[in-house]
Amino acid sequence: MFKFHQMKHIFEILDKMRCLRKRSTVSFLGVLVIFLLFMNLYIEDSYVLEGDKQLIRETSTHQLNSERYVHTFKDLSNFSGAINVTYRYLAATPLQRKRYLTIGLSSVKRKKGNYLLETIKSIFEQSSYEELKEISVVVHLADFNSSWRDAMVQDITQKFAHHIIAGRLMVIHAPEEYYPILDGLKRNYNDPEDRVKFRSKQNVDYAFLLNFCANTSDYYVMLEDDVRCSKNFLTAIKKVIASLEGTYWVTLEFSKLGYIGKLYHSHDLPRLAHFLLMFYQEMPCDWLLTHFRGLLAQKNVIRFKPSLFQHMGYYSSYKGTENKLKDDDFEEESFDIPDNPPASLYTNMNVFENYEASKAYSSVDEYFWGKPPSTGDVFVIVFENPIIIKKIKVNTGTEDRQNDILHHGALDVGENVMPSKQRRQCSTYLRLGEFKNGNFEMSGVNQKIPFDIHCMRIYVTKTQKEWLIIRSISIWTS
Repeated sequence: MFKFHQMKHIFEILDKMRCLRKRSTVSFLGVLVIFLLFMNLYIEDSYVLEGDKQLIRETSTHQLNSERYVHTFKDLSNFSGAINVTYRYLAATPLQRKRYLTIGLSSVKRKKGNYLLETIKSIFEQSSYEELKEISVVVHLADFNSSWRDAMVQDITQKFAHHIIAGRLMVIHAPEEYYPILDGLKRNYNDPEDRVKFRSKQNVDYAFLLNFCANTSDYYVMLEDDVRCSKNFLTAIKKVIASLEGTYWVTLEFSKLGYIGKLYHSHDLPRLAHFLLMFYQEMPCDWLLTHFRGLLAQKNVIRFKPSLFQHMGYYSSYKGTENKLKDDDFEEESFDIPDNPPASLYTNMNVFENYEASKAYSSVDEYFWGKPPSTGDVFVIVFENPIIIKKIKVNTGTEDRQNDILHHGALDVGENVMPSKQRRQCSTYLRLGEFKNGNFEMSGVNQKIPFDIHCMRIYVTKTQKEWLIIRSISIWTS
């Protein structure tokens, strides 16, 4: 039951929102629908939410991402406590210390195929000895079939006994009695009943997994049970997190497929677990994760390339249907994230909309886009401190705009930064080489350049009629 002051607070918020009716009656109804969904969390023994599916799909989607509703969500769902579930430990050694990263997997019996053992194997085999000290893998066997669970536990303990003993692998199960209603749910998006039940249970499976993992590490990454990992993926993740120090983020994405490779701060897991339970029957998990990110004020996707995780399953866990989805940004071999030391960037090219210069230097999936450059145009990077460069790689153009490349250009490095009223810049430059087919790559730069590098610039050597996309600038230092 609500406490009186909680109800009063909520109605005060709703009263403020009534002004939205002047703009749109539908907009106010959207707020009301979402308010009723949040109220449902506090009503005992009732997970069945009523409402019009079209209104929720079209109207509440907008409201979930509104700035006004972000504050309401934070007020109502600042859940720091765990969901009351008594887990069964199927295979586990008590965790002696908090790790850097927990990898969460939820698995159920498939009608065709089983990839869980291969996924666990890939996690451990693609990690170095030092990396293994910093990870914890939690597998939630979420099927209610006890015979299948027993068989899977036997296989896991036989193949990964030393990881269980070392506390790196835990196998758990949330009993069926803790689950909400799974039959007779709303058929949103005209899904058949069995599909609604499957995806709704899956949301609860993940909610219970997140709930369990909340205090096991500093960060948490969500995987599916049919995934292959990139070599040294943990080191790559740590490097990315370090590069974002001081910036706000809710979700980092290391795969573009479904809910594979979604990374969170562990302190957000209780709130995410509650969120999945609140809306478990409304929509698939990957859609809910997108809403969660937006409600916590991360407007844009932050996805890194190449991807660290690849979908390898052929048969889906839903009815054994075929699922051939692959992430074409995945690279299995050593994932060498560039250092890209702190720097300021500028260009005299005509920038299109908000595709500014800094986006070419980011490890996020974004880029610089400018109108047709002319001879002598430059794209300059000025480093905060002089650096020794081992390798440089610059890519222009994209898959869907393959002609927006630098057709004629060169790459220079400079020294002797001179102060300027407008911006810092180098007084002298040395040419490293020319672009070929829109790309530039050179290793062993430190063996060719006799000085510490203060600046790097892309120099347009011939006017072109095509626009220019600089997709990525990658720098590795020694």
